Amino acid sequence: MICIISVTGKGDVLARRIEKELGGDLYLKSEINDFKLNNIMNICFEKYDSIIFISSTGIAVRAISKYLISKASDPAVVVVDVCNKFSISLVSGHLGGANNLTLKVSEVLGNTPVITTATDNMDILAPDVIAMNNDLIIDDFKIAKIIAGRLVNGESVYFKDDKKIIKCPKGYIETEEIQGNTLWITHKDSRKLKNEENNVVSYLDDYQDRTVLKLIRKDIVLGIGCKRDTDSIKLFNFINETLREKNIDIRAIDRIASINIKSDEKAILDLALTLNCDLLFFSAAEISKIEHKYQGSDFVKKSIGVSSVSEPVVELAGGEIIVSKIKKDGMTLCIGELKKE
Repeated sequence: MICIISVTGKGDVLARRIEKELGGDLYLKSEINDFKLNNIMNICFEKYDSIIFISSTGIAVRAISKYLISKASDPAVVVVDVCNKFSISLVSGHLGGANNLTLKVSEVLGNTPVITTATDNMDILAPDVIAMNNDLIIDDFKIAKIIAGRLVNGESVYFKDDKKIIKCPKGYIETEEIQGNTLWITHKDSRKLKNEENNVVSYLDDYQDRTVLKLIRKDIVLGIGCKRDTDSIKLFNFINETLREKNIDIRAIDRIASINIKSDEKAILDLALTLNCDLLFFSAAEISKIEHKYQGSDFVKKSIGVSSVSEPVVELAGGEIIVSKIKKDGMTLCIGELKKE
């Protein structure tokens, strides 16, 4: 949602033009009794993801300064001068979308867009833009800033996509090896390097580790079964420990799947809420069509009508199994990876 703030009558005209074309809520000094920017900012930072000022940049900066927290959470802030010469991207140009909003506002008003982020002006995709465009999670914003700075300085920055889905962007050097100054798109948890032939595990040195930026792809599917009234913490700990053991980042979980008789199982519902992921349930009839592919249990079949749950539901949820069924204390887990689209 957009809020549009104007502090002058001349600015009101521009604000209404923006509202007509882009939508949003108007906060006009001319129409609000006891107009105070501080009070309005309290509302705007809670309610809106984009703020447009029709004012000087000084007014905007002073108004928003004490509310800014992080580029990961701050709203987009755009400033338009009352003479309608410029639309200026002020805050959250990439993740907040201020740069894109600036271009839209500029088009509506017919003025000049001002975007000052260095990577944009050099036609290079910053790490946060790559993350935003591909629904990836930025592992460490400090490292993201370091990588962006090195791109601007013309230093060698490497690019590795484990799935080779995203084409290596301009300004990066594609690599197969994780090294310092690398943008790494992955669902893996740690930066340990494993030699498959001799099973030797090594780690990047401290410098390299500090300059590897993970962009986490949410492509993991969990197939889960459990006894009735399983403790929520117990299930979470089982999932968390298993993922760590398998070197999978817990933030990479896109969806959880189970059988529909578990649709009211508190532990599973709590898990999906904690992990902020989708939750899918499948009927016994759906599972029965593919359960023959997987090792099952006669006891489970007598109880719920199918012999296996965790593995078939991964397939039904669109995943390919990468970790077969694991059992522990009445809980079962299968881990899958979403198929490439």
